[in-house]
Amino acid sequence: MGGQVNYAIIGCGLIGKKRLAALPAGSQLAVACDTNLVRAEELVKLAKSGRAVADFHEAVADPKVQAVVVATLNSTLAEISAAAIRAGKHVIVEKPAGISSAQVEELIALATKHGVRVRVGFNHRFHPAFVKARELFEAGVLGEMMFLRARYGHGGRVGYDKEWRADPKLAGGGEMMDQGVHLIDLAGWFLGEFPTVEGHAATYFWKMPVDDNAFLSLRTARGQMAWLHVSCTEWKNLFSFEIYGRNAKLHIEGLGGSYGSERLTYYKMLPQMGPPETTVFEFAGADESWKLEFAAFERDIRERREPEPGLKEARAALRVVEKIYATSGYPKT
Repeated sequence: MGGQVNYAIIGCGLIGKKRLAALPAGSQLAVACDTNLVRAEELVKLAKSGRAVADFHEAVADPKVQAVVVATLNSTLAEISAAAIRAGKHVIVEKPAGISSAQVEELIALATKHGVRVRVGFNHRFHPAFVKARELFEAGVLGEMMFLRARYGHGGRVGYDKEWRADPKLAGGGEMMDQGVHLIDLAGWFLGEFPTVEGHAATYFWKMPVDDNAFLSLRTARGQMAWLHVSCTEWKNLFSFEIYGRNAKLHIEGLGGSYGSERLTYYKMLPQMGPPETTVFEFAGADESWKLEFAAFERDIRERREPEPGLKEARAALRVVEKIYATSGYPKT
């Protein structure tokens, strides 16, 4: 498949609109789908192309559609993705791609059977600070990896405990399922697989049956550690991701917007040790991660390559989530 890609966007809320705005040049919306038909019609008006439907089966069956964006509640991500795959469509599905690793396992089998590409929306990998950090990492400036430490949080809003993210049937979990899978994915990107998973999920503030904080201690087979904390009781939005090697440290702060200016600080250890040589990379401007992710997806399709991050990365993240939920007694009833 080359050139223009015709998309169906299923789920026409905030994320669906972001996805539409990030469509690569030359590609276009063919079908907008939402159970609320008015929202689908609004997306069509924004796109100035395509048609609106309320049934996702109709959307994925449309012969004009070559790829499907699934931007719905967590509880329906896997079902809709499966329907799109069976229809022979390539898929970009929002994280976490399902509410269980078993659901994602089924998607992996389906994608293999039908020969389609499925990318999972871990867009943080495409933030400029992470793009630069990965470049430095692959250049070997860090030396042998030791550990990483990361924090990610927001403070919710009035009524947050009544929204869909607070309902385990719709969300599959709480803060760890929401922002937590981003950190787990990023940690795995730099350190690899985590056969040892420990941690605790808790609900400290919000009156809801899902977690509002999660603390993770993940260890590779070589003993490298990832310490992660995600929270929706972080009253001032926060993002901090520190990568420690024997020769240097990388620290990513902010994601733009309410999380503050995005920057990467590179601390290079000197032979005499003491204060490191410090280089700061500042990244101003709008968030381009969605556009870069879409470009990678279309390259997946053209080159018939395995998307990364894709379903295997989503499965790995959900397995971590499931282990910690099991030991912490979630979801609550």
